[in-house]
Amino acid sequence: MNYQAFTFTCNSSVDPEIIHDILAAELGEIGFESFTTGDNGLTAYIAQKHYDREALEERLAMFPLENVEIRYDSELITGRDWNEEWEKNYFKPIRIGNDCIIRASFHPEEEGFAYPIVIDPKMAFGTGNHETTFLMIGEILKMDLKGKEVLDMGCGTAVLAILSAMKGAKRIIAIDIDEWAYANAQENIRLNRFENIRTVQGGAEKIEEFAPFDIIFANINRNILLADMAVYARHLKTGGYLYMSGFYKEDVPVIEKEATSQGLYMEYVAEKNNWVAVKTEKKTNFNSI
Repeated sequence: MNYQAFTFTCNSSVDPEIIHDILAAELGEIGFESFTTGDNGLTAYIAQKHYDREALEERLAMFPLENVEIRYDSELITGRDWNEEWEKNYFKPIRIGNDCIIRASFHPEEEGFAYPIVIDPKMAFGTGNHETTFLMIGEILKMDLKGKEVLDMGCGTAVLAILSAMKGAKRIIAIDIDEWAYANAQENIRLNRFENIRTVQGGAEKIEEFAPFDIIFANINRNILLADMAVYARHLKTGGYLYMSGFYKEDVPVIEKEATSQGLYMEYVAEKNNWVAVKTEKKTNFNSI
């Protein structure tokens, strides 16, 4: 099958990671199948027979963020084995310490890992390649989740939900607002054969139906975390933990300020290449709203 590869570059003061996340979601709704990010921007792939230039131009013209200029170049890629392309050019097995390996179904199995996760991503995000996912996985590997009730908010590929199940969590809810990510999460949960993970499409408004939680993982971005932290705190059990990532080291003070206002005590910060993950604890039944 022939594919069109589009490389999108953006001119904006908005964090490129946020733009890429939103752009990938928009493109997924018009047939784009997989995405990678790099120094040149976001590269998106679509089967040539599904490409509709008018639909693409309409999506870009209606991009939901203001003051974002998006340009793109494209090239035709003829008849390739796309599993082989992912394996050769981008998605290689990711090993986190000696405990966890994340691989695609087209990679051979590797022995010796306590937590082998199979992910067939439709995007570059949420595979463990990105620093924030890597940091959050590292936190889960240190935890005892036996019998815990867990929320994976903004689940993407559901890799955090899947690892939580492997670590013994009793009940896991995986929520993502994007239909395309939601479908990918379901696919990956099936690949790993877990029946105690429920996927839900939506935003923070969906949390109340399944609350309360012992642990909440929210690997999203700074603005969404700030907007929704009150909801996370309200539906976290007293003594429970909220782990957040998707932002830079310099954003920690504003994240900590909002956490404190919601009765969350920041215990520590983990860092990788200026990206961070923070652990907060709800020490009392305090709620500011």
